[in-house]
Amino acid sequence: MPRISPISLVLAALATPLAAQVGLSGVQLPRVGGVLEQVGDLADDTLDRTTRTARDLARDRLRTIDRLVRRHRDTIALDSRGEPARRGEVLLLDAGADALARAGAEGFVLLETVELADLGMSVSRLRVPAGLELGEAEHVLERILPSVTIAPDNLHFQSGSAGPVPLALAAAGSGAGSTPVGMIDGAPGKSVPVVATRGFAEGAPYPSNHGSAVASLLASEHPGPIRVADVYGTDSAGGNALAIARGLGWLVGQGSKVVTISLVGPRNAVLERAIVGARKRGVVVVAAVGNDGPAAPPAYPASYDGVIAVTAVDGKRRALIEAGHALHLDYAAPGADIRGINAKGKRIDLRGTSFATPLVAARLARALDRGRDWRSALDGEAEDLGKKGVDPVYGRGLLCGDCKGR
Repeated sequence: MPRISPISLVLAALATPLAAQVGLSGVQLPRVGGVLEQVGDLADDTLDRTTRTARDLARDRLRTIDRLVRRHRDTIALDSRGEPARRGEVLLLDAGADALARAGAEGFVLLETVELADLGMSVSRLRVPAGLELGEAEHVLERILPSVTIAPDNLHFQSGSAGPVPLALAAAGSGAGSTPVGMIDGAPGKSVPVVATRGFAEGAPYPSNHGSAVASLLASEHPGPIRVADVYGTDSAGGNALAIARGLGWLVGQGSKVVTISLVGPRNAVLERAIVGARKRGVVVVAAVGNDGPAAPPAYPASYDGVIAVTAVDGKRRALIEAGHALHLDYAAPGADIRGINAKGKRIDLRGTSFATPLVAARLARALDRGRDWRSALDGEAEDLGKKGVDPVYGRGLLCGDCKGR
């Protein structure tokens, strides 16, 4: 009998769920009782393809960031960690007059101090001195203000893609849901029913396909009031941490009990503090794990403590191979083989963890509508997939498994 490696024996036992998770086209599983060598070879091949895909996604992420910075050198730069952020600006958390004076003595200029009372925090925007790169500016402030929290204004990216489908717009649903839900993204088009949209970026609110699709999915499952904070507008450096924090503060102040965020970026002290402030007000934040693959850095805000991290599955309930990861994973929901509405009111095909996130937020709001403990309600509804119990692929299980969007 041919020699089989130990890893092949282990992978042979896992071949069926692994192939289901990565969704490789053209790969047929052998029948039960087939030759073990064939199963082992298939498992090795599946693992190899999955590894290559993860590597390619991670490489694509770096190329995308590089292209973005090159294209918008006047507004975007890399911070000290190599992450994209608004060029020429640094943020200080809860900085007093003395700290601002010391920064001013080093050539930093105070642009504004933003009071986010509903989140219990303030943020000061400083212009970086001429000739100083963003990363260098961070280090200067860390040296002169060791007790102050300093952060670049990191950018966050939408985590899903859409393709046009020339079909008529479906009528909006209606219902009696009452839990207010907030959404942080681009603005939706006029065809998507929301009660308010407010802009937190240059040119905002400005209808976007991504924001419209996310809002349409949320509205398809949540009949209650929806408010949208547009953090992109027409700003080339939109989706920054301060814009998201401002949007979150507005949504909390407007009474939103659930906030869905289909954006991903690096860890950022300003946004992390904003999330903490929202949670202290009893708000539940739901966020996507992104589409940069399992080899990408942990996705934020999904990875912040207490945030409900969401991944996605396709129509056959296979985990999306491009799904990113967070430091924890809560639930999965449909993120492919579903449809939403674009900014022009047309139905479009969707794919990405962006589109699973509002479905989970809607289910959470439904539990609150019924006066239930939302965690117990969602756990009771979730369909266990993959490894029994909580697992790193599907989290606590699949929600809204039959949802198809609009």
